Amino acid sequence: MKFAYSDKVDSLVARVEAFMSDHVYPAEQEYHDYVENSDTRWVIPPVMEELKKKAKSEGLWNLFLAEFEDYGAGLTNLEYAPLSETMGRSMIGSEVFNCSAPDTGNMEVLARYGTQAQKDDWLIPLLNGEIRSAFAMTEPAVASSDATNIQCTIDRQGDEYVINGRKWWTSGAPDPRCKIMIVMGKTDVNAPRHTQQSQVLVPMDTPGVNVLRPLKVFGSDDAPHGHAEIVFEDVRVPASNIIGAEGEGFAIAQGRLGPGRIHHCMRLIGCAQRAVELMCDRVETRVAFGKKLSEQGSIREDVAKSICEVEQARLLTLKAAERMDEISYKEARDLIAMIKVVAPMMAQTVIDRAIQAHGAMGLSQDTFLAEAFAYARTVRLADGPDQVHMNSLGKQIIRRYAA
Repeated sequence: MKFAYSDKVDSLVARVEAFMSDHVYPAEQEYHDYVENSDTRWVIPPVMEELKKKAKSEGLWNLFLAEFEDYGAGLTNLEYAPLSETMGRSMIGSEVFNCSAPDTGNMEVLARYGTQAQKDDWLIPLLNGEIRSAFAMTEPAVASSDATNIQCTIDRQGDEYVINGRKWWTSGAPDPRCKIMIVMGKTDVNAPRHTQQSQVLVPMDTPGVNVLRPLKVFGSDDAPHGHAEIVFEDVRVPASNIIGAEGEGFAIAQGRLGPGRIHHCMRLIGCAQRAVELMCDRVETRVAFGKKLSEQGSIREDVAKSICEVEQARLLTLKAAERMDEISYKEARDLIAMIKVVAPMMAQTVIDRAIQAHGAMGLSQDTFLAEAFAYARTVRLADGPDQVHMNSLGKQIIRRYAA
């Protein structure tokens, strides 16, 4: 299997790699220190806006928008993969290039399904990096891995929709730059299961939108981005805020999650690759029991297993991306399910080995490893738990091969 890239893509990869080395890696500590030492953690470090401005001026901006050359770089999923991997090597990398979730998924939804007015009001500011957004689907009272369980109601009343419900893990909602949410709820509980749901645009400052708290991941609130629990109490928005048509919410969500899942996997490949590199550097410079750690057999085995696993996951990611480009997201769902299971687990395992090789330092804020480990573990639930993907994949494979 050979994945050949054009000169344009090779050039973009080289430029992103150089930008990461010259600007992003040196800024990581400054970014986190600014948040930690601020009176409120919900502030945007000035260094982030400086990095974004520089990336935009260099044309390294909105690289993710496959199929939409008018808005982004016009790259395919396969072409975007090495770029996303490179950005994913830093936990702040994707945002620098305006390629971070949930904005990427929201922008794709607006680009594909939004009206011209919706694009003017929300897509263009998102593309320009002037605002950020959130996607409100998951709910605390139901198993949201099955989106048909959603209980939030979106009732049509004249020229308005009235929204009531409770959401959580609404990533990005605590961010002070977050101005718009896409909210998924039920517009017709009597319709067939997969056509009960719709999606509407809800500005954050709409009366009745109550952000209760940021949720913590392994004790961290992920400030200044965060993940909010939100109550919607008689929230009223114009009927023109519907995305697509009533009953299309589930289908839109599935189309949104396909690219989103593989983007996470691309970023995790970058996290894992950097973890291997840090592990190699660490064990080559530390001595225990009379010899360098890199001379210990168990350490060498960990490094060997890790690089094998990273490369395997990378190839599966590229194959899934290629299938998405050649056929469709729906027809590539088996490969998307495979990599969604494989990549987060691989990254979690590889990063854990790197933490072990670093000793206590690996648990601290002095490397990106602890944050990357939390990210890898989180993605095993985000955009669908492992078990859901394996159940769906197993069902598909049995159908394909059973006599």
